[in-house]
Amino acid sequence: MKKPCHFSLAAACLLGAMVFPAQAEQFDPFSTQGLVADSPASSVGRNILNSPCPDAHSYPAALSLTDVVERALCNNPQTREAWANARFQAAQVGVGQSAYLPGVSVAASASRNRNSGGTATPSYNQQNLNASLSYLLYDFGARDAALENARQVLAALNATQDATIQTVFLAGVQAYYQLFATRAAVNSALEAEKSALASLDAATARYEVGSGTPADKLQAQTAYSQAVLNRIQAEGDARNAQGVLANTMGADADRAFQIVPPSLQIPDAQFGRDIAKLIEQARRQRPDLAAAQAQVEAARANVEAARAAGMPTITLGASAGRSDTSISDPSNTSSVGVSINFPLFTGYNTTYRVRAAREQVDVRLAQRERTSQQIALDVWKAYQSVVTGNQAVKTSADLVASAAHSEQVALGRFKAGVGSILDLLTAQSALAGARLQNIQAVYNWHIAKASLAQSMGSLDFSALAASAPQQTNP
Repeated sequence: MKKPCHFSLAAACLLGAMVFPAQAEQFDPFSTQGLVADSPASSVGRNILNSPCPDAHSYPAALSLTDVVERALCNNPQTREAWANARFQAAQVGVGQSAYLPGVSVAASASRNRNSGGTATPSYNQQNLNASLSYLLYDFGARDAALENARQVLAALNATQDATIQTVFLAGVQAYYQLFATRAAVNSALEAEKSALASLDAATARYEVGSGTPADKLQAQTAYSQAVLNRIQAEGDARNAQGVLANTMGADADRAFQIVPPSLQIPDAQFGRDIAKLIEQARRQRPDLAAAQAQVEAARANVEAARAAGMPTITLGASAGRSDTSISDPSNTSSVGVSINFPLFTGYNTTYRVRAAREQVDVRLAQRERTSQQIALDVWKAYQSVVTGNQAVKTSADLVASAAHSEQVALGRFKAGVGSILDLLTAQSALAGARLQNIQAVYNWHIAKASLAQSMGSLDFSALAASAPQQTNP
C-alpha cells in the first residue's frame, strides 16, 4: 500500500533539483574569486590604487593628475572588460576542478495510470525515486591537462588585465598633459595674434602718414588673419583634448571638468641609463610578455588534453532506487560497478586534434617571441624620446629667448621707419613657432617619461611623483 510520505519526498526532491542550481551560483567552494583582482583598477598581488575605486558619478571640484588616472582606471571600459574576462576564466578554473569530484543526481516521478474498462489491470498510482553517483577514477591525465590549461589561460588574462591597466594609466597621463599642452598652445596663439595686430596697427599708421606702402599694410593684414585662424584652430584642438580626457575617464566627451594645472619638472640634463639592462628588466616586468608565456603553457596543456581524449576512462558508478505502486509491494534496487570506456576508432579525430594543438603551441611561441622583440623596441623608442625630450626642452627655451629678442628688435626698427614689414613678420612668425615648440617639448617630455615607465611595465603613481625641481607652466 502506498505511503503518503513517498509522494511528498518525490516532490521535495524535484523542488530541490530546481532550486539548488540557482542557489549554487552564490557559492564559490573552490575560492576561484580569490584568483583574480579585487577591482578593475588592480591586478593580482599589486594594488595600483591606495583606496577603493571612487564613485563613478561623484567628482571633486577640481581633478588633479592622480584623480584623472584613478577615474580612468576605475571607469574606463577597457579595464572593466579585462577584469570581467579574468573573472570569467576564474570560473572556468572552477569548472576544471569540479571534474575531480563525483557527480550525484536524483530523479523522482509520480504518475496516475488509468486503464479502460474490460482490462484485468485496474488503474493505479506509481512513484519512482532514484539516486545515482558517477565518479571518474582515471582518464590518463585529461582532467589534469584541462585544469592546467584553464589555470594558464587565467594567468594570461590576469597579466592582460595588468597590461590593460598600464595602457589606460598611460592614456590618462597623455590626455591630462595634452589638455594643458593644447591650452598653452591657445595662449601662444593669442600672443601671436596680439603681435600680429600690433604689426597691422603699425603698418596702418605708417601708411596713413605716407611712410608706408599699401603692400606693407596688406602683408600685415594677411599675417593678422593667419594668426586669427591659427588661434581658432588651437581652440578647437583644446576642445578636442578636453573630450579625449573625459572619454579616457569613462565619461561622455561633452562633459566638462575642472582640471588642476600640472607642476612641470625641469628635465635632468644628465639623464642616462644602460639601455640593454632596461630591456632586460622590461622583459622581466612587462605583463604582456607574462601573458604570452602563459598562453604558451596553456597551449602545451591543450596538447596533453588532446592526447588523453583518445585514451580509456575508468568510472565508478552506483545507483539506488525505489518504486512504489498502489497495486504491488514497493521494490528497491541498487547497483555498484566500474566501467571502462575505450574509444577504439574516432575517425582520426584524436589524431588531428593533437596535430592542431601542437601547431597552436608553435603559434603561441611565435607570438611570445614577437612580444619580446616589441618590448625591446618599445623601451628603445621610449628611452630615446626621453633623451631627445631633455635636449628639446633646453634648446626650445633658448630658441624662445632669442626669438623674443629678435621680434622686439624688428618691431622697434619697423616703428622707427628703418626696418621692413617683412623682417617684422618673419620675426613674429619665428617667435610664435618657438613658443609652440617649447610648449610641445615640455609636455612631450613629461609624456615620454610616463611612456618609458609603461614600456618597462612599472607605470604607477610613484612614477608620477616629482623627482626634480619644478618650474612654472609655459
